[in-house]
Amino acid sequence: MAGKEDFTQAIKVDSKFQFGDGKTKKSIFREDVHINQGSLNVYADEVEVDASKGEGNEIFIATGNPAKYSQEQEQGGSIEASANRIEYRRDQRTLTLEGDAQLKQNNSSVKGESIVFNMELEQIVAQGEGENQDSGRVTTIFQPSKKSANQQKKTNDDKNAEPSEQLEQEEQP
Repeated sequence: MAGKEDFTQAIKVDSKFQFGDGKTKKSIFREDVHINQGSLNVYADEVEVDASKGEGNEIFIATGNPAKYSQEQEQGGSIEASANRIEYRRDQRTLTLEGDAQLKQNNSSVKGESIVFNMELEQIVAQGEGENQDSGRVTTIFQPSKKSANQQKKTNDDKNAEPSEQLEQEEQP
């Protein structure tokens, strides 16, 4: 799971401007906004927070050109995303990316008009732009896995060895 321990930590929001309304339980943060929760980070031009449904059910809506999200994964690696609008639903642990959406996870990436990412289950639903699915497409790119440093060094050593050394290397059990 993506940063499982992150969800047990406090959420910190900082910005150059903040407005809060205690009655409606809504806040607006503007200019150089940064949200942090463990290894989870969101950077945006503006963030609206709706806490009207109670603690643990907050909705964070980040907008920017683009707004950006990143988080470390439990088993290593990271997830990075960007979009014109990012909605983080704390109770559902989902990110909804809208407008020029892109999500990168390890060696793969997904691009589309909108992407919904379940952070806990690591499930992605992506959609092209427009009402007609033929007008917009979703692009997924799977990169080949990289060889480990030892495998790459052995390959390079074998290529650089003298022909007699190569024979000796091949004959050894």
